[in-house]
Amino acid sequence: MSREKEIYKVTLVGSAGNAALLTFKFIAGILGNSSAMIADAVHSLSDFVTDILVLVFVSISAKPQDRSHDYGHGKFETIASFLIGLALIVAATGIVVSGTLKLLSWWGGSQLEAPGWIALWAALFSIVIKELLYQYTIWRAKELDSQVMVANAWHHRSDALSSIGAALGIGLAIWLGQRWTVLDPVASIVVGLMLVKVAYDLLKTSVNELTESSLPPETEQEILQIVQSFGDVRQPHHLCTRRIGSRIAIEIHVRMDGGLSLNTVHERATTIERKLKERFGPDTHVSLHMEPVKTSSGENLEEQSHHK
Repeated sequence: MSREKEIYKVTLVGSAGNAALLTFKFIAGILGNSSAMIADAVHSLSDFVTDILVLVFVSISAKPQDRSHDYGHGKFETIASFLIGLALIVAATGIVVSGTLKLLSWWGGSQLEAPGWIALWAALFSIVIKELLYQYTIWRAKELDSQVMVANAWHHRSDALSSIGAALGIGLAIWLGQRWTVLDPVASIVVGLMLVKVAYDLLKTSVNELTESSLPPETEQEILQIVQSFGDVRQPHHLCTRRIGSRIAIEIHVRMDGGLSLNTVHERATTIERKLKERFGPDTHVSLHMEPVKTSSGENLEEQSHHK
């Protein structure tokens, strides 16, 4: 099965779970009079919307290179991750605002109705289902090396965490009596703030990729170590790296003895490229610029350059 179809399969499993949960949560939140559960249902709704985004954008990102996209369509997967982050932060903001308004109403003297047991059972059920969906999605995301699936997996985990917060607030509001019904909107605010943090992390990662941010220093150091592992290669420099969806791009200048034949230099470049692709994946984009150090007669042809 192709990578695209595998991502589709995982996403469809998650979307089916999200559709069932958001329906159950909305009903439980309304019947159980729980703002925390309604907030949790909104989160599940955002999960369902992001599943649709994944299905749309993954099909685009899977398209091969063409005349208008020399590096492929991988960035569309990054755009999907960005939109997931936006959807999550919008949902989180709505949850915080709604909970804050109820809290202010309580502070002003209004009596809040205690949530019902159905809301608590819905929260506990959601915790189990969403954690299972997270474990399944993150496992498949690592196998398929899909950033958008990682983002979607964390959407499942954030929903599980929000359900924990909702369960605590609802449970305490039920067990401690009428004086503590304020814990229900307080729980919804805590859930919303947790989602803001998750959304921030997703947006930061996707924005870095869209703005051509370099790979982490430890990854670049590993690239340099691989290149320097060949004894006839000297002074790797001008290293440039970035992500293109689920794959990475590496551009680097290296120096070799100027007296070597073109065939020898070409073979070494091919070997380095193969080694990098073995480590970082067969779809890794590798561009090597070979520079002469000196001719066989000893004439120095080394160029001055800035090392990264």
